Amino acid sequence: MEILPAIMPESYDDLRDKLAEVSTLVTVVQIDVMDGRFVESKSWPYNLHGTDTDFSKILHEDEGLPFWDRLDFEIDLIVEDPQQQVEKWMKAGASRLVIHIESIKDDAVSLLEEVKRGEVGVGLALDMDTDVEEVLPFLDYVDFVQLMGIDHDGFQGAPFDQKVLEKIKRLKEESPSTLISVDGGVNLETAPALIEAGADRLIIGSAIFESGDIEGAITDFESL
Repeated sequence: MEILPAIMPESYDDLRDKLAEVSTLVTVVQIDVMDGRFVESKSWPYNLHGTDTDFSKILHEDEGLPFWDRLDFEIDLIVEDPQQQVEKWMKAGASRLVIHIESIKDDAVSLLEEVKRGEVGVGLALDMDTDVEEVLPFLDYVDFVQLMGIDHDGFQGAPFDQKVLEKIKRLKEESPSTLISVDGGVNLETAPALIEAGADRLIIGSAIFESGDIEGAITDFESL
């Protein structure tokens, strides 16, 4: 079981501060980047007017993402046009990209192959209302599938939806070897059922960062 702290950065400073809190506790962190078009919410660097100087430095390789020497970054692209964004985030240092299947407008296989050519891991995410069958044709092109455990993307602390348990079981029946991540609504109460259903990776935001004891919370999840 892999535990990934999830960060929805309000700013570069917020990202740096939260990464600092987990940089010695885990090896991979998921960063949720939202453009305000695919979902209502926005996060850094899409919530700023004009060009963000910190992100610009990262793209020009003048700097890396904070703690790049300690952490790998899984970037969850909660954006309307992933075709226009994957190259930026590969250049920024992503070790994995998550692309929401509902956001892909053109040839999904070509997009997934582009990421793989960049030697970056790639996963497909499915919203709660998207049937598991939608991802089956693409399993040979991805490293994992991310199932959303909440009704609305882009909000940490949203209530857990039990329907994801059946989706996990369904996907495992169709493809036992596929790694399944669950993002949204994951806490110490819901995690045991997710693990029992077949989840391989848990993406956890507020249950870690709002716990009051980040190291203890991560240890508790790992002990499951």
